[in-house]
Amino acid sequence: MNPVLTRWNALDAESAAREVLPCCGSSAWAAQLAAKRPIVNEATLLEVSKTVWFSLPEEAWQEAFDSHPRIGQKHAQTHTTEESLRCSAQEQRTAVSEDEAAKLALEEANRHYEQRFGRIFIVCATGKTAREILSILDQRMTNDASTELREAAEQQRQITELRLRRWLEST
Repeated sequence: MNPVLTRWNALDAESAAREVLPCCGSSAWAAQLAAKRPIVNEATLLEVSKTVWFSLPEEAWQEAFDSHPRIGQKHAQTHTTEESLRCSAQEQRTAVSEDEAAKLALEEANRHYEQRFGRIFIVCATGKTAREILSILDQRMTNDASTELREAAEQQRQITELRLRRWLEST
């Protein structure tokens, strides 16, 4: 068994939830995931995480969305942990462009998205350039509110999965 999972499985529920919270940003997700222990391997962890995530109400999704900084920015809308901010910075590394025009276009597109959907734009930014993210954002602006909420939730699931994998590799 993975040593991180072994240690995590032995924690009390509150400590276990607190430890995985930076992977998602939703306290309901973290508490429910911790309640599903013991989890024996990475594949099971990822499957349980996905099941828990998609069972949560929209308010829990919104809490996770709010834990992210806007693409290209360093601070989230709500108080978040240093670990969450470090993860976001790592994920956005490719997207943080030296191209000033791309930065400005992304800022403007983010504003339009927030005006339309009432939340920040969530995308699994790992490995994507600012221009690629702009293209994705433009395409998603054509979604209706319900479709876009489901897409944002799927993007959050992908982000959470990447963060869980990194967490399992930590020592």
